[in-house]
Amino acid sequence: MTRIRTDILISGGGVAGLTAAAAFGAQGFGVICVDPTPPVTEAEADGADLRTTAFLHPSIPVLETAGLWARLEPFAAPLQIMRIIDAGGPVPEPRVVKDFNAAEISDQPFGWNLPNWLLRREMVARLAELPNVTFLPGTATARVLTREAEALATLSDGRRLSARLIVAADGRNSTVRQEVGIGVKATRYGQKALAFAVSHPVPHGNVSTEIHRSGGPFTLVPLPDRGGKPASAIVWMETGPEVARLAALPVPEFEAAINERSCGILGPLTLDSARTVWPIITQMAERMTATRVALIAEAAHVMPPIGAQGLNMSLADLSALVDLAVANPADLGSAQMLAAFERKRHVEVKARLAGIDLLNRTSMLGEPFLRDLRAGALNALYSMAPVRKTLMRAGLGVR
Repeated sequence: MTRIRTDILISGGGVAGLTAAAAFGAQGFGVICVDPTPPVTEAEADGADLRTTAFLHPSIPVLETAGLWARLEPFAAPLQIMRIIDAGGPVPEPRVVKDFNAAEISDQPFGWNLPNWLLRREMVARLAELPNVTFLPGTATARVLTREAEALATLSDGRRLSARLIVAADGRNSTVRQEVGIGVKATRYGQKALAFAVSHPVPHGNVSTEIHRSGGPFTLVPLPDRGGKPASAIVWMETGPEVARLAALPVPEFEAAINERSCGILGPLTLDSARTVWPIITQMAERMTATRVALIAEAAHVMPPIGAQGLNMSLADLSALVDLAVANPADLGSAQMLAAFERKRHVEVKARLAGIDLLNRTSMLGEPFLRDLRAGALNALYSMAPVRKTLMRAGLGVR
């Protein structure tokens, strides 16, 4: 069988992989992107990813370069304020409410929020516009063999490829990462996340809200209005058994539970989607490169969904990789290029994962005394303007 040659093979057609295909394709590189599961691009279809993604401000340039932002912006809900509520008192009601307003550090919102299924729809449409990009849904990377001069891959349909660079964006159980022998260190919390959408009578005002009590944060993220009503996406992190119980509740009982946990801040919440469950772990690859291979997104790092960090770190990986490729196209996939990528990303990613791990452990606190300490720390940090602004900039990933 003839071996197909390409500049870049992107293994993984999730949001990160599709963005990578568009970004490299827009720069003129020949790209083949594969994913074993065809993307679900309708909210009501089986298997639709009902979670949302908040693109923080530093992520927008890579979307613009990829030709994606013009497609996505009309559907995006801006995130102007990040609100943190501590509801860790004897009853579930707000006792500390602090707003982190993007206006303190920028004339732009913190970011923009979009449903994951819609991202896939618009990204697949963008790839169809790029003649140098081939997207092969329903096809997986099965085997990888790397050499100094090229990377060789065998696909699940038997096709064989030769690439100057393989970008592994194939998830936390990455086949490519395993094929090139890169190990991972994982931390498990006994948590899962329940993701769903709601409508409510009180407008969200473009405020993203994290409510902390115990078990993990209950996060409400603004969505555009649905059916003429204000709408939000919710990610509710709790212990695995509690999430299983909640996911199985009849709708009236589930709505009662989410209304209690939301402290009523947006009025009565009405379930407006199916409920999906996701495991919560922190995971870091031992390194982010191998010969002719770069790991990005969840192939390299996995973290709890706190502070909109996950995909934005993935796009920071991609931005660094694209910049290096464009700076010297002849050097694509070389040892020098990948060493520069490793230096630029690995230490920063490890530091950010450590911070998210600490925040998650703090959000899980159940003992009243420790919850009181958490509330006091939030008050103290917020009251110091220089510290508050530094925390906001750090959350965005900017200085």
